[in-house]
Amino acid sequence: MTDTTTRSLHLLRDGFKRDFAQYVYCDERITDLLQELSAEFVQSNISMIDEDNQLELALMLMETINITAG
Repeated sequence: MTDTTTRSLHLLRDGFKRDFAQYVYCDERITDLLQELSAEFVQSNISMIDEDNQLELALMLMETINITAG
């Protein structure tokens, strides 16, 4: 890739990163994925609590995730 192409792609990235973050945040698939991943994380790492509390903790962890364009 040429320097000009790379610079152009960086400009496009910078111009669209907030729109992309909003797009991802609003898509219900990201919610489903975060629910699945947080449940797996809790089950793997914090299995000493009962199943109801695992689910509650997974949802609490999911709420701490922010999708932002850096």
